[in-house]
Parts: sequence; structure tokens; C-alpha cells
Amino acid sequence: MAQQLLARLEAGLTAAADPDRAPAMRAYLRDQFAFLGVPNPGVRAVVRAAEAGLPAPGQDQLRELALACWQRPEREYQYAALLVLRRHAKVLRPDFLDTARHLIVTKSWWETVDTIAPHVVGPMVARHPELVAAMDGWNAGDQLWLIRASILHQLAYGRATDAGRLFGYCAARAGHPDFFVRKAIGWALRQHARTDPDAVRAFVAATPQLSGLSRREALKHLG
Repeated sequence: MAQQLLARLEAGLTAAADPDRAPAMRAYLRDQFAFLGVPNPGVRAVVRAAEAGLPAPGQDQLRELALACWQRPEREYQYAALLVLRRHAKVLRPDFLDTARHLIVTKSWWETVDTIAPHVVGPMVARHPELVAAMDGWNAGDQLWLIRASILHQLAYGRATDAGRLFGYCAARAGHPDFFVRKAIGWALRQHARTDPDAVRAFVAATPQLSGLSRREALKHLG
């Protein structure tokens, strides 16, 4: 089934390719990835058409599809895989975390990590609390994109957010020199401020080591 879906994705993306769009799309991501020139709405349409009439994939099929798409040079294949993963995230078991980790640290950039963290890893951790220990490890490690993913994995939790863990992750990485970590801290805090603005204000006030970027992002909508 994974191979059939991959074949449909390949046919659809090839048909939708626009070489005139590709250079600008490649430049937007600093020329790190090849592109077919299919904008996001087009990728979504290809995925919908490719899945039509096929049975819902299980975890093994999702893993096979994601890894195959990650081997393709064109970025739209990674986007397509993430759309499928996000749609079927409820079937993912704890042992899929190793695959999610691979996707995060391979061909890494913010736009894939920022989908995997809250929409693939986050739901897995929510359903399987034993995976929290892995998030602790990611945050304490030295891999930039895993640190960002650990900070962002609760982004869609709302009132179910483990605020103590979120604040702990942000405090532990407040002095990190990389833009993408500092931005993630601010984004995660800003999102949590929708649920508990007073707690975010208090945390920012009590954490002077936060970068200016993190602080500004966290307080952006708090006046």
C-alpha cells in the first residue's frame, strides 16, 4: 500500500510541477533543497487525490512512505509525507518515535521540524506519557532540531500543556545561541499565553537569561 501511495504521489507531483516556480521556492529555503515547483495548496491536492480510494495506512505503511519520501531530493515529497503522517497520527505507537527523530534530524529545516514536533510527536507523547522522558533527553542534548522539537511538541496542547515542563525546557535553553531555539522558546511561550497569560508573564519576568528575541515573541500579544 505504501508503494502504491508513493507511486500516486510521484505521478501527481510530477504532473503538477512548475519549473518556473522552483527557483524562488528553493531560494526561500536558502538553496538547501531541490523543488519541483508545486506550491503547498498543490501538494495538498495531490495528497488528497493519491489517498482517495486507498485503505487507511497503518504505522508500518506510514514509516515506509515517510522514509521513501525523505530519500527523494525534491522537498515536496517531504511535505506530502508530513501531510499523510499528520492525517493519520492517531495510529502511531511509541516505537514510531525513532522514525520521527530520524525525520527531524535528516534534511532538517524549520518548516519540516515545525510540522513534525506539534503534529506528529506531540500527539504521540500525549497518548503515551512514557515518551516524555525522550522529550527530556532531546531538550538536554546538543542536536539543534531536537531541542527545537522538544520545546514545540506541546504547541497544540492548550490547557493540557505541562506548563512546568514547558517552562523548564525554555529556562534550560534560554541562553542558547541559535536563532531557531530562541525563536522556538518565544513561540511556545506566546502560544501558552493564550491559555495562561499570567504564568507566561511571571516566567518571563523571573527568567532574565531569556534572549531579547524570546522575550519579545513571548510577550507579543500580552500588551
